[in-house]
Amino acid sequence: MNTANSSRITARTRKVGVAGLVCLSMALAGKPAAASSPQATKHPAAKKSVSGAKRTSSHGKSKKKTRRVRGQQKIDAERARQIQEALIREHYLSGDAGNSWNESSEAAMRHFQADHGWQTKTVPDSRALIALGLGPNQDHLLNPESAMTSVPVKSAASGPGPADNHKR
Repeated sequence: MNTANSSRITARTRKVGVAGLVCLSMALAGKPAAASSPQATKHPAAKKSVSGAKRTSSHGKSKKKTRRVRGQQKIDAERARQIQEALIREHYLSGDAGNSWNESSEAAMRHFQADHGWQTKTVPDSRALIALGLGPNQDHLLNPESAMTSVPVKSAASGPGPADNHKR
């Protein structure tokens, strides 16, 4: 072999060897710093998932994200008793009022709402509760009989309003 070729090979080997040592030392220098940080000591499953739809537990089983249910889920026992008493009074339910909202109570409320021309999917409907005398609590009002809690509806038969006075 030629001496010129052998000197090129040894120079090339030295460059590759030096580059390898530099990479290895950088990799080793970075490991102790990462191991001493608090994040590196955490369980690997504690990392946040980017996917969003499915999460994987530490055992490899996937579990779906649960939806948060909003709104009132069931009727309170005292309120159920009040509604049942009102339905009994209006002859839509027979028997004694209990403290639980059951299928017969729901069927009676659906019948009451249907008789008044209201929707029957959501039971009880706010209009039905108001019609049964179970509307909003007005105990905080000084004069609940004369208090105006909603905007009055103007009709054409009510006569001229303030806007019509300037035309005379």
